[in-house]
Amino acid sequence: MAQTVAHKGNHAADHDHGHHDPNDLKVVGFWFFLISDVILFSVLFSTFIVLRNNTAGGPDGKELFELPGVIWETFILLTSSFTSGLATLAMNRGKKSQLIGWLVVTAILGAAFVGLEVNEFVKMVNEGAGFSRSAFLSSFFTLVGTHGLHVSVGLCWMIGLMIQLGRRGITETTKGKVTLISLYWHFLDVIWIFLLTIVYLMGVM
Repeated sequence: MAQTVAHKGNHAADHDHGHHDPNDLKVVGFWFFLISDVILFSVLFSTFIVLRNNTAGGPDGKELFELPGVIWETFILLTSSFTSGLATLAMNRGKKSQLIGWLVVTAILGAAFVGLEVNEFVKMVNEGAGFSRSAFLSSFFTLVGTHGLHVSVGLCWMIGLMIQLGRRGITETTKGKVTLISLYWHFLDVIWIFLLTIVYLMGVM
């Protein structure tokens, strides 16, 4: 009888040992995703640096970039990172309404950033500085557009998360998702700082 109990105990221990927390697996997968994104942006930055002087006789950064608009984009995105942090604090305090409220503010700021970026692209295209005008512009649109696409994906993710929070409230699952979207948003801010410096500030110098 004792041997049977011991056998069952060992079997249960083996079962627990083989069990993995789904949230832990999601975090690991997310970090692999971020690493792949770092590699992607590193390649795009390197390509831009190599091609930034290949204007094919067309306009360069000094002629195209308008720093006041870029500064506004920077301010809006950095502010959205701050409100994302406030959302995480509200989550840790168990304040569901505050959490959703700060996520809404973050999403609005993110949408404003994307809107300004799209407006910049449209203006450049209307001035004859489209994607295919030169290697410089091709690399510019690819790099900055990839970042904008990431922000747009983050917005969709955030909206879906707000809907889930409204239905299910703050659970272990939603906590993990809020933490991941916050990390993702901060990552996009870091990428933007590099964009601001390498693309825009160095472009107008």
